[in-house]
Amino acid sequence: MSEQIAPAGQPKLLLPTMLTIVGVGVLLWLGAWQWQRMDEKRAFITRLETQAAGSTAALPPASDWPRLDLAAVDLTRAVAKGSYLDGIAGVRTTIAAGPPGSRQLSGFGRWVFQGFRLEDGATILVNRGFVPESRFATVTPATGAATITGYLRAPETRNSFTPADLPQQREFYTRDPAGIAAALGLSAAAPFYLEAERQGDGLTPPAGVDVKELIARIPDNHLQYALTWWGLALTLIGVFGAYAWQARKPTQSG
Repeated sequence: MSEQIAPAGQPKLLLPTMLTIVGVGVLLWLGAWQWQRMDEKRAFITRLETQAAGSTAALPPASDWPRLDLAAVDLTRAVAKGSYLDGIAGVRTTIAAGPPGSRQLSGFGRWVFQGFRLEDGATILVNRGFVPESRFATVTPATGAATITGYLRAPETRNSFTPADLPQQREFYTRDPAGIAAALGLSAAAPFYLEAERQGDGLTPPAGVDVKELIARIPDNHLQYALTWWGLALTLIGVFGAYAWQARKPTQSG
């Protein structure tokens, strides 16, 4: 019996081709996004290290606040002198456990924000540090004159997954100085906030930031993720190539 080549009955390649193009495009975009995030995170760490090693700067004067470039002043190490104002607000957060020897509180809890009246009469918000949720009710407002060293921070941005704030309860989900100041009854507060450096043992709330521990706790897996996405793109191309080659082979019947 002689072998005959069967009529063209190969699977159509149009749909698989289109799906592969879309899939590869998405995977390449995810890899590029992770690469961009890696650059941004490393720039953040470098700036933080530089600021921590340098001397403190003066706070921007209140007259400059309306036209202040918040991105430019973000992470500037500064010192503020003045007095605490009554009332606190909490910003919900979760802090992962640190490496062995870490003195940072962790778990589910809140950042403690409080108003601070500068010596020139202007008002800023201070993030006094993290408090575990189970101990938040025991935290009271700081009082009296103080000198605070910390880092100027721009407002935290929201995304589509961020829960709605509860300003009447002084409960927030983003570090937004404008919204927090309004909930505390503070007018004309700075558009930035001051994230206080750690004072004390780091285990007594509220625990401010320790830069060395903060940097050690920042994950930097973006290169691994980028290579993974790009590897999956190459794999998808290989799978499609094998499928297309097999689909184009003539079938034989006999």
